[in-house]
Amino acid sequence: MHLVTRRLRGLALFLAAGSSLLGCSTLPIPPGVFASAPAPVAHVPAPSAASAASQIYFAQVQQQLLSQGLLRTDAGGADTPFTDRMLADNFIRIALYDEYSREGGAFVQRETTSQLRRWAEPVRVGLYFGASVPAERQATDRARVASYLARLSQLSGHPIALSDTPNFWLYIVNEDERAALAPQIRAALPGVSAADIKGITEMPRSTYCLVYAMTERGSAAYGRAFAVVRAEHPDLLRLSCIHEEVAQGLGLANDSPRARPSIFNDDEEFALLTVQDELMLRILYDPTLRPGMTEAEARPIVQTLASRFLGGES
Repeated sequence: MHLVTRRLRGLALFLAAGSSLLGCSTLPIPPGVFASAPAPVAHVPAPSAASAASQIYFAQVQQQLLSQGLLRTDAGGADTPFTDRMLADNFIRIALYDEYSREGGAFVQRETTSQLRRWAEPVRVGLYFGASVPAERQATDRARVASYLARLSQLSGHPIALSDTPNFWLYIVNEDERAALAPQIRAALPGVSAADIKGITEMPRSTYCLVYAMTERGSAAYGRAFAVVRAEHPDLLRLSCIHEEVAQGLGLANDSPRARPSIFNDDEEFALLTVQDELMLRILYDPTLRPGMTEAEARPIVQTLASRFLGGES
């Protein structure tokens, strides 16, 4: 089990699992209030006091970040230059290090070396909504997710798309609906611990969104992932969570204060995938790299790719 977290915004958990847990390519979603398509009815249940308070809180968070010039959507520009060496170093730190390690069943914030992790099979994303999400909002989110997945697939050269037979589950739910997600989590990630389920169903307000990803035993290839985005988020914060959690679930797992422009940074400067993030995704899925590589094995290849992508700048 590996844990990667971001200050305030995102949380990514990576579970090493036996191959027996990954033998079935798809799993049924237990019945409940979660819809895979826009709800056909207009009625939306009234939010609980906790959900209403959460909506107000995150609206204030977004406004405060925007007033500070954060949550940029420009993907980087003249004020955020980076060289091929910076790109290579940032990739190594984000793709080959973990921010958290597990000790005694709990996660402790301690950066440790890891190995390159990514998907080998096509990524099939199932998008599910709580009943609290109006049909119009569902349609907007679905269109945005589909467009983003197409972009990620084009950048990585790896099949990534919405699917009715998912191996990557993405839930957009409010406080009350998230508290009821345990059956869906167990179905998607069999063998997941009660503590890890609680980490989702009792997600603290300081965590904006999260993703779990599971690898096969003896392999660094992902086979399953489960992400949650708060339905209470205002528009930009909601989209930033989608961008971050899906990208982290593809293998760009860590954060680095040196990565700029990047969403893989705790400073919240950028809300959406940046130019450098796109290049890191291209590096991650380049066929010259392979899952399981260590930093020593990957660095020379990563530097070569970074120099190629940026025209040899240093």
